[in-house]
Amino acid sequence: MSEMSFSSEQLNKLKSAMEKALEPETGKEASAQESATLEMPNIEKWDSKGTVLAKGTYLRVDDDGMAAWLYLAPPDRKQTYVKSDLETFLQRSGVVKGFHSSNLSAMIKKKVYDREILVAQGMPVKEGTDGYFEYLFTPEEYGVPKIRQDGTVDYSNMSALQNVRKGEKVAIYHYAVQGEDGYTVLGGEMKAKPTRDMPPMRGKGILRENDVYYAQCDGKIEVKDGKIDIQNVHEISGDVDMIIGKVEFFGDVIIHGNVESGVTIRAGRNIEIHGTTGCAKLFAGGDVILSRGIQGGGKISARGNVFADFIENTTVEAGGMVQSNTILNARISAKDKVITTGKRGAIIGGYTHAVKGIEVMTAGNDVEVKTTLHCGYEAEQFDKLIETKRKEAETKQKLSELVETMTEALREKRMRGSATSKTTEAKLSEWNRMKDEYFAELDKIGNDREKLEEIMERSKGAYIKIDGNLYRNVVIGINAEQIIMDRNTCFMKYTADRGIIEGSVIVHN
Repeated sequence: MSEMSFSSEQLNKLKSAMEKALEPETGKEASAQESATLEMPNIEKWDSKGTVLAKGTYLRVDDDGMAAWLYLAPPDRKQTYVKSDLETFLQRSGVVKGFHSSNLSAMIKKKVYDREILVAQGMPVKEGTDGYFEYLFTPEEYGVPKIRQDGTVDYSNMSALQNVRKGEKVAIYHYAVQGEDGYTVLGGEMKAKPTRDMPPMRGKGILRENDVYYAQCDGKIEVKDGKIDIQNVHEISGDVDMIIGKVEFFGDVIIHGNVESGVTIRAGRNIEIHGTTGCAKLFAGGDVILSRGIQGGGKISARGNVFADFIENTTVEAGGMVQSNTILNARISAKDKVITTGKRGAIIGGYTHAVKGIEVMTAGNDVEVKTTLHCGYEAEQFDKLIETKRKEAETKQKLSELVETMTEALREKRMRGSATSKTTEAKLSEWNRMKDEYFAELDKIGNDREKLEEIMERSKGAYIKIDGNLYRNVVIGINAEQIIMDRNTCFMKYTADRGIIEGSVIVHN
């Protein structure tokens, strides 16, 4: 008997035929499908209409859903792709918006295979803009001080004065522009934020025509709380001496000459003095700008800031900050900060207090003149707050007891009616007067307490920073604590933690 041999292909066919013969009837349909797949190993049927793409084809969508990339495997030699095949594949894969039609066409026409191609792209949200006013002048309050060659700061170019003439355009309103919604390639929607228009501008000295605003008069223009304000300015080109004696104006006062000793200037807004200032008294509802400083024992009281080339032997009270090149033997109190500028930036002698902090280049001098730097709340303010709270609690207790007494008396009066004695009526009248006094007192005490509590809050994080030399006999005070320097040092920053003043070395990179 001759020996029979089978090739590998014949053995596989024989094995397949034997497996089919042993299969149950219910499996015939599935086996037929498997057989069809084997006949076309590179083709994957995925569409009931008969559309096919080669195996290995895949679609990748970016994590944010804004782009889809198609990797197209080469078709079987008997298969030809058309653009609709790719579009159907994208849609069945969940990509429904933003088709990149030209790329899909190019993939078919140029037979771009085996690499990822951008086939769909989302539309990002295009945010709109709110309505806004375009100012036709510079709304900043001051120019930027110049630094001299010696490192000091020149305050002479600082001015709050910006003049306009009657009829000039001062602002134009631009209406809100609505945004455009976006979408992802998967059909997700992204809404643009709604925009809003602003109400017409309010202010003094302006006239509106359509969306343009004009100056109604000559004067100084500025922006306060989003409102244009044009005010008259009182300007004096020469000096102010004892012959003039006093200058009072509800707006801004600008003096281009000197202010001699004995003069008093009161301004409802800002004071600018471009010459020297002697022992004068300056009161401003806004800021005070002294291009050449002040000396001789005068006084400055400003609700806003104080800027000066130097301050010597002067008392200064500022609702904002105090900034100067040099402070000598002065008494300074600021609700914000005290900052000495320039290369030297010294505070020598006197008492300097700022609620938020002090920044100085040099504190004290070689002569060891006593110089006190204090920030945060002052000890007497803390004591006053404690006393105010005590008085408030005491007054509330008195009021409570009085109200209880009055309530009982009124109850008795209702029971007796017209039989109420004149003595009771007199007492009720007196008690009612006392009640009103207690309420008035509580209002005053409450206002005082709130102001002191505001100071305590503003004092948090207060510091004293010496970015140069710190001499012996300088007193460093923070809140209710203080230390006296017993030796010279430099580059220090002082803060307070739990009632203890701590110093740290300033490190310059």
